[in-house]
Amino acid sequence: MPSKRKFLKQAQKVAFDYEHRQKLKHNIGKYEIAVEKGLLRYKDFEKARDIASAIKTDVVNNLDKYLDEFARNFEKNGGELIIAPDANSALAAVERIVKQVDARLIVKSKSMTTEEIGLNEFLESFGVEVVETDLGEFIVQQAGEKPYHIVTPAMHKSKQDVARLYHEKFGLPEDADVHQLTSFTRGYLREKFVKADIGITGANFLIANIGAIAVTENEGNALMSVSFPKVHIAIVGIEKLLPSYKDLSLFWQILANRGTGQSVTVYNSLILGPKKNVEDNGPERMIVILIDNGRTELLAQKEQKAALKCIRCGACLNACPVYRTIGGHTYNSVYSGPIGSVLMPFFGGFKEYGYLTFACTLCRKCEEVCPVRIPLPDLILSNRRDYVEKYKLSSSGERVAMKAFEYSLTKPKFYEINMSKVKNAFIRLIQNWFWSKYRDFPQFKTPFRKQFKHKKSN
Repeated sequence: MPSKRKFLKQAQKVAFDYEHRQKLKHNIGKYEIAVEKGLLRYKDFEKARDIASAIKTDVVNNLDKYLDEFARNFEKNGGELIIAPDANSALAAVERIVKQVDARLIVKSKSMTTEEIGLNEFLESFGVEVVETDLGEFIVQQAGEKPYHIVTPAMHKSKQDVARLYHEKFGLPEDADVHQLTSFTRGYLREKFVKADIGITGANFLIANIGAIAVTENEGNALMSVSFPKVHIAIVGIEKLLPSYKDLSLFWQILANRGTGQSVTVYNSLILGPKKNVEDNGPERMIVILIDNGRTELLAQKEQKAALKCIRCGACLNACPVYRTIGGHTYNSVYSGPIGSVLMPFFGGFKEYGYLTFACTLCRKCEEVCPVRIPLPDLILSNRRDYVEKYKLSSSGERVAMKAFEYSLTKPKFYEINMSKVKNAFIRLIQNWFWSKYRDFPQFKTPFRKQFKHKKSN
C-alpha cells in the first residue's frame, strides 16, 4: 500500500526533524496557554460540553429532518440550494455557476470542505484565478502547500519562513517583520476583493430554523469574500447543522475557546441569503452546495457516526501526541489527527486511508478535550476492526503474526520456558528493521513468571 509506506517514511523523517518539531511545539504551546485562560471564563465548562454534545447528537440522529428544515427556510430567503452526493458533482455545480457568470477571479475564505473536494486545483485547471484570503491559507497557497492544520493552516511556519517566502514571491525584504508582511497581504487581497466575480466560503454551522449559514473568523476576509462579489457560493458538509440560531450563543463560544483560546472570535456572521432590495451591499445570488461525499455512509455506522458531531475546532489535533510528533502534512489527507483518522476512511475510502486509524496511541487525550464529547479512541478502534474484518486490508504477514501472538497468549506454558537468547535475537532483528539507530531495547533475562514465583515464595 503506497499511501501507508509514504506515511511511515514521512513520519520517521518529521519525527526526527528537530527544527520542525520546535516550530510545532512553540505554536501548539501558545495555543495551550490561550485555551487554559479561556477555560477560566466558564463557571462549568463540563456542563457546556454536555449541552453541546446533546445538541449535536440530536442533529446526527435527526439529520434528514434538520436538512429539510434548513432547505425550506434557505430557499424562502431567496437562496439557491444544490445537493452534491460526491466531490465530482459539487465541482460540476461550481463549474456551471462559473461559466454562467463568466468568472475569471474567485476569492475564497478558509474552508476545509473545499480542500476536501480539491476545488482550487479544479478551477485553476480551466483558467480561473483562485485566491485564498485567510492569511494562513494565503501563505500555504503561495508556498504551493496544503493546510497543515484544520484551524491554523500555516502552523508549521515561523515568521522567518514567511518572510523568506514573501521575499521570493513578492520581492519584500528577506527580513520583513510581521507588520510589513500583514500590511502587504492586506493591500494585495483588497484589490482581489474589489475585482472578484465570485466569493466562495464554507460555513461553520447551518442554522435550520432560519435557513442561514454561520461563518466565524478572525480577519474579516470571509465577510469581504461575501460582500464584494455579485455571487456567493457556500460549500458545506451536510452534518454542519444546528437546530436554532439560539444555539450559537453556546457553539460560537465553545468553538472559539477550543479552536484558538478566545472567548469569541472577532467576526461572526449570519448570512440568510442574497441581498434584499432594501440592502445596498452583498451578493445578488447566493448558492449553498450541500455535500455528502461519504457522510451518509458514515451516518449508517452505529458507532462511527458520532464523528459527524465534529465542529472542526482542531482541539484533538493539538492534544494528540502522534500529531505533535509527525505533523499535519505527514497524514497526506485533508483531515489529520484523531478526527481525520475516523473521517478519512469514509470520505476517501478504507483502502486509501484506513492506515490512518493505526496512527494513534489510544491515550484518550483527544476525547478529554473534544468540546462535543466525541469518543474518538473508541471510533478509531471501530475503524481498525472494520479495516481488518470487513475490508480485509491487513497484510498476510500481519495476520500470521497476530494469530501466532493469539496462540502464544492462550498457552501459559510457553512462559515457563526460558527463551531469553531467542527473544533477544528476535528483538535485534526487529530493531534493525524498524527502530534502527533511534531506540535501544532492554535485554530479556529471567522470565517474568519465574521471577514472580521466586518473589512470592520469598
